[in-house]
Amino acid sequence: MKVRITQLDGKLPNLALMKLAQYHRDCGDSIHFSRSPYRDLLEPEYGRVYASAIFSFSVKRVATLLASFPGATVGGTWNVLDPTTVEEVTGDRADQYDYSLYPDFSASIGFTARGCRLKCGFCVVPKKEGKPRAVNTIPEIWRGDPYPKHLHLLDNDFFGQPRDQWQARIREMIDGNFKVCLNQGINIRMIDDESAAAIASIRHYNDSFTERVVYTAWDNIGDEERFFRGVDTLERYGVPSFRLRVYMLVGYDKHETWERILHRFNRMVERQIRPYPMIYGNRKRTLPLGNCKQALKNRTLAEFQRWVIRRSYAIVPFEHYDVNARKKEPTPSSPQLDMWQP
Repeated sequence: MKVRITQLDGKLPNLALMKLAQYHRDCGDSIHFSRSPYRDLLEPEYGRVYASAIFSFSVKRVATLLASFPGATVGGTWNVLDPTTVEEVTGDRADQYDYSLYPDFSASIGFTARGCRLKCGFCVVPKKEGKPRAVNTIPEIWRGDPYPKHLHLLDNDFFGQPRDQWQARIREMIDGNFKVCLNQGINIRMIDDESAAAIASIRHYNDSFTERVVYTAWDNIGDEERFFRGVDTLERYGVPSFRLRVYMLVGYDKHETWERILHRFNRMVERQIRPYPMIYGNRKRTLPLGNCKQALKNRTLAEFQRWVIRRSYAIVPFEHYDVNARKKEPTPSSPQLDMWQP
């Protein structure tokens, strides 16, 4: 049987698609991998078509794919109402992945744990994966020589698995001298002394393994005290705040205003933390001002995201930001940045 595997978004290799590809190869099927939602003129008829989309803004690409391939199976977190998992196709098999889909990718990728302790309304993980549990050791995830000891761990709640299990994984990282990217983020609100010491003890890196980074999140203003308590705990154990990369959820809180968003943003930047806005829902939404300047009245969440990701806040206040301007961006070595007042 001919099988089409389609990755509709995301930069990292898609683990679910890799598992589907390996499953079908084991069944003797041939695999065609694509990032396009369109059918090429020379493509054959397929026995099965699979696709995955992570982000909600990929809904148009999903629709295009379904028009091109009626009956395709589309998974991923683009639709938080759909709890379908890849295991419903592959069954209860060991985690085996087809890395040949990504020949330029040399790191190893996987989960040491699945599930999450929390039940955030915007997140599909608890519905799809349930309570946290250990699933793989570090040696099981690493592909072995000649591949580098670079690990992308996709755990949504690494420290949520049983304590003896995450302790064992930390020891495996240290003993194996691995560089580790926890790119889904650690739950900084629940960091204690032991888990902070554990993070400090490993070689934590960004997703390109070029810079010492710890990923985490700050989803709502009500977590401010717990968030910064976690920041302080990490600093006590040798993880400075400038290493933090924070997924900043915007657009979900029904009471969200520009004042509340800029308060969170400014609190992080004054500690030299790098925010990364994650937009929930309509990217073109505007927000109530709160006590902010009238100049922000027609600003959108997408514009805010771009202003932050490009670090244009080192150059210009948000209310004066021109999204179409091509200006020199600040370098990562820029000094501590001024705060923009609401």
